[in-house]
Amino acid sequence: MKDAILETIKSYTKIIIHRHIRPDPDALGSQGGLGAILKASFPEKEIYLVGEEDPALTFLVQMDHIPDDTYKDALVIVCDTANSPRISDQRYSLGGRLIKIDHHPNEEPYGDLVWVDTSASSVSQMIFEWFEHEKENGLVLNKEAARLLFAGIVSDTGRFLYRNTTERTYYAAGELVKKGISTGEIFENLYKVKESTARLNGYVLQNFEVIDGIAGFIHLPKGTLAEYGVSVSEASQLVNAFANVEGIVAWVFFVDEPNQIRVRLRSKGPVINKLAMKYNGGGHPMASGATVYSEEETKHVVSDLVNLCKEYVSGR
Repeated sequence: MKDAILETIKSYTKIIIHRHIRPDPDALGSQGGLGAILKASFPEKEIYLVGEEDPALTFLVQMDHIPDDTYKDALVIVCDTANSPRISDQRYSLGGRLIKIDHHPNEEPYGDLVWVDTSASSVSQMIFEWFEHEKENGLVLNKEAARLLFAGIVSDTGRFLYRNTTERTYYAAGELVKKGISTGEIFENLYKVKESTARLNGYVLQNFEVIDGIAGFIHLPKGTLAEYGVSVSEASQLVNAFANVEGIVAWVFFVDEPNQIRVRLRSKGPVINKLAMKYNGGGHPMASGATVYSEEETKHVVSDLVNLCKEYVSGR
């Protein structure tokens, strides 16, 4: 599949790279890192990155704004997106050919070429491994690509703390560091928070709830976000605020958005991506996202999560 992807890329003069909505550093790191590799390797090609911006992450990479007709006869590559409704910028279907590169469970194998590796820590790691496999065939990984891919790996492994961190992950990170990137600058930008977000973190720690000692949750309504002057994106960064509380094996973080409620699910054991799919979402077995539309639905999510946690604890 790695060879097929490279041969397909070589056959197109225009390449447009997408990723998922509500981008995280791996989505942007893999999208931007792939784009940087292609620009360095094929300077004669037109390479575009598209999708909505997250102001907190524009330090990584910024998007291009292209008209619809740019998609004519273009190759479209979608990174880090399990199912097509979550692709940022639904014009992805206007291209001539579509490639999916992802590390989530392949619930929807959309695309003409599909490369999914659920054993990879991140799609950023996959893009590095693709480069490693094809570097003798002319691929160039420059410092900018290394910076973006390293940031994506760091984020999706929780600074190398999550269980998805493997020997392959450390090898990729080490090779990227050799490119002379400033790891300190990357960490500082990834994990800095505004004073308002830090104060909201205190509120979260004071107000999260634990059910039966095993499942945690909190709901941040619009009023609380307004009181602290924090955006939905900034509030969502706090999903792991109470992750280390003894006994909790999974938790859910609700944040009000206009006309819907963002759901962030995390786990230390119970598989939660099937639960996320039940509520208009998806993701990894231990880290997923979803969307609900009422307070009543949040109660259903919590109830389902508690049941998952009980099943997991009783089966240990």
